[in-house]
Amino acid sequence: MRRIGLTGGIGSGKSTVAALLVAEGAVLVDTDAIARRIAQPSGIAMPALEAAFGRTVIAADGGLDRAAMRQLVFADSSAKKRLESILHPLIGAETERMASAAGPGAVVVFDVPLLVESGRWRAMVDRVLVVDATEATQLQRVVARSGWTPEAVRAVIAQQAPRGLRRAAADAVIFNESLLLEELGAEVRSLWKRWVPPGTR
Repeated sequence: MRRIGLTGGIGSGKSTVAALLVAEGAVLVDTDAIARRIAQPSGIAMPALEAAFGRTVIAADGGLDRAAMRQLVFADSSAKKRLESILHPLIGAETERMASAAGPGAVVVFDVPLLVESGRWRAMVDRVLVVDATEATQLQRVVARSGWTPEAVRAVIAQQAPRGLRRAAADAVIFNESLLLEELGAEVRSLWKRWVPPGTR
């Protein structure tokens, strides 16, 4: 078992779990970070994004105006499909490049917020780990850390797979509702020991 798919709703604590897995020895491939990188000024996705959506989604620095794009996607499902058709192939190619660069003995964790929604990731990983929390907790965490309005957070949650669907796709679920960091770390270490026996690391 060398490829773990990690997912969870916004505000679930998925990024914290990713960091804990790295501390255990995993190599992290963060698809959100890749998406941000390719949509920075001079990023490889920018010419296609501008051609598809015009200057209204281009920030003053030449990168993607994420707030403008988020508003457009929430208002227009066809815009979301056009965006995905541009970004997904580029993200996929970079994901595989990074995974290959990790080396043959590495355990690679793919942090994929929309793993369940995409439909293609299940066949690309050996196990799926879902970090779960109630919607009320997700809302509270994201508002506190980002300054978003509750309505904006609810809109993001509505775009993501329902909790039950994510949990059904999981080989393991960490319910990160009220865990202290030490408790969360203990759950991650226990799972790592079960999934990655010492002789295979």
